[in-house]
Amino acid sequence: MPHLRFRAIAFDTVKHLSTALVDDLQPLMKCHREDFTLEHIPASFIFDGEVSDAYPFVEVFWFDRGQEAQDRVAAVITAAIRTAVADNNQDVAVIFTALTPSAYYDNGQHY
Repeated sequence: MPHLRFRAIAFDTVKHLSTALVDDLQPLMKCHREDFTLEHIPASFIFDGEVSDAYPFVEVFWFDRGQEAQDRVAAVITAAIRTAVADNNQDVAVIFTALTPSAYYDNGQHY
């Protein structure tokens, strides 16, 4: 934990940015490297009955660390994606879902 899910961005791009992104996020999230999970989710986007392009978005599942940390994490993720796709104007959505530690289990034990 935390768990980052990437959509509308190439698998190889996520793979390429993964090490540096975790390097940058680890001190902000105050957790061990091995606690991070990055997942690439292939997705198709549809609008008005047609396949459409979408801009990259990342879902962040985590234990809430406050607004300041959330703002900083969103900025780091956005910058990493823009750098990886070589477009400083690329729209990027980052969506946070705060999990409750007592409802999150590892090996049958909650946090």
